[in-house]
This record gives sequence, structure tokens and C-alpha cells, in this order.
Amino acid sequence: MLKRGFYTRTDTLRVARELLGKRLVVPTPDGTRVSGLVVEVEAYLGEEDKGAHSYGGRRTRRTETMYGVGGRAYVFFVYGMHHQFNVVTGPAELPHVALVRAVEPSEGIELMRGRRSVSKDRELTSGPGKLCRALGIDLTFDGADLTTGERVWLEETGVNFGPDEIASGPRIGIDYAAEDALKPWRFWVKGNEYVNKK
Repeated sequence: MLKRGFYTRTDTLRVARELLGKRLVVPTPDGTRVSGLVVEVEAYLGEEDKGAHSYGGRRTRRTETMYGVGGRAYVFFVYGMHHQFNVVTGPAELPHVALVRAVEPSEGIELMRGRRSVSKDRELTSGPGKLCRALGIDLTFDGADLTTGERVWLEETGVNFGPDEIASGPRIGIDYAAEDALKPWRFWVKGNEYVNKK
């Protein structure tokens, strides 16, 4: 399991890139591991980033988790239908997060299939809303400590992608962020079938 120090670094872009290859684990109440290898992430850099929920110092009940110390889950609900799982980074009061956009299923795949009801396994976790449904992540996970090994955590896998295996580009679905929408703060594993095709 990743320690607090992994998350509390102030370089959120680096933390986001280094999440690639880590395993996101969400155990069921009976202890069954449901997990996937992180293959796509986006970084959101707080109050100065027009794409971030905390842009301009926006601080609400929903965004309060972002202002906590790194190593907690920030989960929100969008479009009235999808949950999105983020990792809070940096020290307290620096509202930076990394959105996990896609994982490659590794454990509990039958459970994922039951939760998602899709014809192709590639559709199980190839998007932030899809992976939350497949892994069983909802709003009750908001604020969960990622370093205690209880509800959700990330762990090392021994997989370390080199610079030539990682691509970067603009984040998806934030046209409202003006020039910040063009910043290459989305990172993904080249050639992985679970990465969003946009």
C-alpha cells in the first residue's frame, strides 16, 4: 500500500504520472479484492487551474475534501449518473487532485461484469464513471483515507512505465476551462486498450 508521503508531494503532475502502473483496490465487505491497474489519469492543480473544482478558491461542502492532506479519496457525482474517483495530493490547504480515468481490471473481474453488464471487457473500466461502477465506488468513499487499507487504497505492482511508454495530452471534457483545457495534464499508458480513445 502506498504511504502518505507518496501523496503529499507538491508536484501533482509527477504524482499523477507515477500513479500509472499502481493498483487501485476496493475490497468487498467479505474481503474479496476488486482491483485494476491504473492506466490513465488527469491532474487538477487547484485554485489556479480553471479546470479544477477549487478554481479561484472555491470552497464548498463538495470541495472540502480537496483541501485536506494528500492521501484521501475525493469522489464526486456528475451528470446525475456517474461517480468519479480522485486522489488528493499535496499538503493540507493545497487543493490538488489526480482523477483516475481508467484502470485495467486485474482482480474481481466477474464482480465487475455483474456490476457493469457490458458485452466487451474493454468497456468495464475504460472511463472514470465506468471504473467507479465496476469497482463499487460511490459518494460514501469521499474522504476515505487511502493509507489505512480499509475501504480503498493504491499499491505497488512492480510495474514502472518509462517516459517512452507514457503519453500526455489535454484533459477531457473541460472545454469551460479556456486555455487551461489545452494543458497536457492527462497521462496514459500508450497502447493500453482501456484508455479513452479521445
